[in-house]
Amino acid sequence: MISVSARRSALSFFNDRANLITLVGLCCGFFSIYSSARGATTVAVIALLWALFCDWFDGPVARRTLGRTDIDRAFGGQLDSLVDLVSSGAGPAMLLLSVGQFNPWFLPGACALMIAGAMRLAHFNVIGMNSGEYSGLPIDTNIIAVTALFAMREPLGESLFPGVLYAVVVLLALLNIGRFRSPKLVGFWYYLIATYVLGMTLFFYRSL
Repeated sequence: MISVSARRSALSFFNDRANLITLVGLCCGFFSIYSSARGATTVAVIALLWALFCDWFDGPVARRTLGRTDIDRAFGGQLDSLVDLVSSGAGPAMLLLSVGQFNPWFLPGACALMIAGAMRLAHFNVIGMNSGEYSGLPIDTNIIAVTALFAMREPLGESLFPGVLYAVVVLLALLNIGRFRSPKLVGFWYYLIATYVLGMTLFFYRSL
């Protein structure tokens, strides 16, 4: 006999506020990739910031939603992981290629971040957390590091910035799959992330 959960369609999971926030984050991540492809890197950075915001706040919304079943939670977790690869993996990787004017020499760095992101997320999906700690650097940290670095683009200069960004992206790839443990950030970190997203959005918006 087919269970009720097995008969649920993909569309049925739209009726979940947390999933909707996750999907808005997906659109932000995809819009960042689109903007990078067009050379609008500042717009791409702003879009990544809001992808980060959605990634942080879909979880609290999910935990506060009454009546979520185990299948709802499992679906939301898988959806979040897939969106993370787009926003925190492909988004920063595409920014690197755009800054490097799509020079083939920048492909290895972009691919390294994508591979590390996929491996890190697959590892998390299978192994999970250990005593409230992640294995390696959480993938959403990629967005924080890359957007913060873009705030230093003018002081670094256009001749130096692409190389620095390349080095940072490769370092992030190594840290994503590192063997060290990193704690899950909670509590006041939500306020800090919200402040960071709003403040950096204003900073980059003024430079458009």
